[in-house]
Amino acid sequence: MSETTAAGPRVAIVTGGSGGIGRAVVERLAADGTAVVVHYSGSAGRAKDAVEAVTGAGGQAISVQADVADEAEVAALFDTAESTYGGVDVVVNTAGIMLLAPLAEASLDDVDRMVRTNLRGTLVVSQQAVRRLRGGGALVNVSTSVTRLSLPTYSAYAATKGAVEAMTPILAKEVRGRDVTVNAVAPGPTATPLFLEGKPQEAIDNLANMAPLERLGQPDDVAEAVAFLAGPARWVNGQTIFVNGGVA
Repeated sequence: MSETTAAGPRVAIVTGGSGGIGRAVVERLAADGTAVVVHYSGSAGRAKDAVEAVTGAGGQAISVQADVADEAEVAALFDTAESTYGGVDVVVNTAGIMLLAPLAEASLDDVDRMVRTNLRGTLVVSQQAVRRLRGGGALVNVSTSVTRLSLPTYSAYAATKGAVEAMTPILAKEVRGRDVTVNAVAPGPTATPLFLEGKPQEAIDNLANMAPLERLGQPDDVAEAVAFLAGPARWVNGQTIFVNGGVA
C-alpha cells in the first residue's frame, strides 16, 4: 500500500537506520511508498548502502548524520527532512547501544553511554518529533522485552529502555488534539549484530529456544510491527507492543 499525503509521499526519519532493526525498518517503510531519511551516527558506508537499497527498488531515501543526544544536530536532521521532502510524518527511534554486565561489575562509563544514546537520544529525537510531526503522523519508540524477561547482565540496558516505555504513553497524551500517535515496540531476542556480538553459540541457542516458535526474531519481524504502528494503526496509541515470538 502506497502511503501518500496531499503534498506527496509520507516521510519518515529512522534513527539508527543504517543497520540491524533500523535497516529493516527503512526498507519496510520504503516498500509502503514512504520517503525515508536514514539517520546514522558513524557508519556512513552502511547508511549509503541502505539508501541505495531503497532507491534501487524505486523508492526515495537520503542519509543524514547526527548525534541523537545533541539537540542542535537532531534539529538539523529534522530541518533536512523538511527541506528535502516537505515535512515529517513518521519518526522511528531505533538508534541504541547495548553494553552488558552484571550491575555489580558494570562500567559506569558504559552505563553513561547507554543513558546518553538510549534515553537522552530518544528524548531529544522525540522532542523534535512531537513538535514537528504532521497530522496523521506517528512516533514509534523502541524498548526491549528484557524489561519483562529480567535476564541477568541486562540491568543497566533494561533501565534505559524501561524509561522509554514510561515516557511513551505520557507523550501520547501530551500531543492530544494533534492526530499524532505515540507507541513503542519491545523486541525480544533478535538476530542483529548488536544482539549477537560477543555471545557464545550456546547462549544464542538458549535464547532462541525461549520462544514457543523456537527461533530468534529477525529484523523484518520487528519492522512489520513498526510499519503497522507507523501507518494503519491509528487507534493504537500510548502502547508498548511486545514483538518477541511469545517469550513473555
